[in-house]
Amino acid sequence: MRSAREFNFDGLVGPSHNYAGLSFGNVASFNNVKSASNPKQAALQGLEKMRALAARGFAQALLPPQDRPNFRLLRSLGFSGSNAEVLQQAYKESPVILACAYSASPMWTANAATVSPSADTADGRVHFTPANLNNKLHRAFEHVQSARALRAIFNDGTRFAVHDALPGTPAFGDEGAANHTRLCASHGAQGVEMFVYGRAEFDAAAPAPKRYPARHTLEASQAVARLHGIAAERSVFIQQNPDVIDQGVFHNDVIAVGNGNVLFYHEQAFADEAGALSQLRQAMAGVGAELNAVRVDTGMVPVADAVASYLFNSQLLSKPDGKMALVVPHECQENAAVARYLQGLVASGGPVDELVHFDLRQSMRNGGGPACLRLRVALTEEESAAMHQGVVMTESLYHTLVAWVEKHYRDRLEPQDMADPALALEVHAALEELSMILGLPGLYDFDL
Repeated sequence: MRSAREFNFDGLVGPSHNYAGLSFGNVASFNNVKSASNPKQAALQGLEKMRALAARGFAQALLPPQDRPNFRLLRSLGFSGSNAEVLQQAYKESPVILACAYSASPMWTANAATVSPSADTADGRVHFTPANLNNKLHRAFEHVQSARALRAIFNDGTRFAVHDALPGTPAFGDEGAANHTRLCASHGAQGVEMFVYGRAEFDAAAPAPKRYPARHTLEASQAVARLHGIAAERSVFIQQNPDVIDQGVFHNDVIAVGNGNVLFYHEQAFADEAGALSQLRQAMAGVGAELNAVRVDTGMVPVADAVASYLFNSQLLSKPDGKMALVVPHECQENAAVARYLQGLVASGGPVDELVHFDLRQSMRNGGGPACLRLRVALTEEESAAMHQGVVMTESLYHTLVAWVEKHYRDRLEPQDMADPALALEVHAALEELSMILGLPGLYDFDL
């Protein structure tokens, strides 16, 4: 066993942050469709979270935003002329497609990829598979830039492997780390990788939701486990409860979160709760760890309250004293059932003894909480030294990025602003400067 730290790579919110309501099945996203957004506030809220956790001693880094709008997507769908003409034509003929090209969703880096640390993989490298996100048009092209960014940051091929995304077909619908949890005795120890899926493409008899789509397939999870070289006895595949998908639980990280040997989950999270826990306990026994399952009963927190507050879309972080902090959005304080439950959780003497609250309303209104905003990467000291250092959050980088946001971001963005060619030029200029700040020249393949 080697010593390792878990880095949280938070998505830096981009200059065109907007509420397009494109994600059917994501209740918060759908409820705020076409309302005005505040890109500047969104970016500053995210940066403050990163800064505060880094100041606490947690390993914190960032993934840069993606270029917007996606002119390649627009041109591939028949919009033509100059860039300004493409925008005007798309806004006039199909504002939904234009909104897809301007999607703000890459800020939620839990969907960027699935990550397996070197302690788990057959070749001893850290493996990344960018998620194809093929269930939604506005997300299906993200994996190209996600892979580009991951390869720029983790560019040492002897220590890191960044795979291509899985084939973009329904059979291999992959939503990334939002449906993946690693359980272990410590971040450097061999662990168990829990893959949660919504449906099985090749099993017509398997249960499936009826109202909202199940975005992630069993077949995708199995493929990622093979690509990463995860031993069969340490790969656990669990089906999400289709009934909670139909209640707005579009990813597993909206109903469960894990860290170390702790799984914090809702009673209705899994299709077969007893079977899931049995598999996990058996697999963890094989790596010398014991599962600590913290179950939240429906009677204490109904699914609707869990979704509204994003109680489970939180971060469980290991502290030096062996206890854990739970990072939650302010909405958890404002929901009576959730606030009451959390008071009892901290007082219970269990693994979680501290709550850390953040104002993430700009992200929450678009359908993502603290857990959506971060991609977890467990790294040894040698691996963390080998990755690109320009994305590691420091006090100096925080102040530089705040100044950059103040310079480039609007404080109000309306749906009609996406037809304005000036917005595209503003985003291009901002990201070009950002790539220099982060020390990643050539990060973007601008198509403006």
